[in-house]
Amino acid sequence: MKNYTITVNGTAYDVTVEEKGAGSAATPAQAAPAAAPKAAPKAASAAAPKAAAGSIEVKAGAAGKVFKIEANVGQSVAAGDPVVIIEAMKMEIPVVAPEAGTVASIDVAVGDSIDAGAVLATLN
Repeated sequence: MKNYTITVNGTAYDVTVEEKGAGSAATPAQAAPAAAPKAAPKAASAAAPKAAAGSIEVKAGAAGKVFKIEANVGQSVAAGDPVVIIEAMKMEIPVVAPEAGTVASIDVAVGDSIDAGAVLATLN
């Protein structure tokens, strides 16, 4: 059994996964998606000056495409307010502010492909 913590739209879930006999082959496959979110911040490194603008990160809970940007830089948002809308599996998924603050940067554009865990915006 392995324990993981998964965050979806700012809510953390603890998940226990049972490994079976062929599980050793599945473990590297599970490690590959875990490496993908690490690649996303590197892609955002090109926008590192923007990402450094705020101390609170607004991260994608799922991989997909940026469908709509709901907030603007300088706008005040409350915890739970939508900042970016992601389109994933033909659904529109709001990515919400994890806490109240002011939008310091928007690090994506409409149409951008993003990985789960990618930083989409920052707040102060």
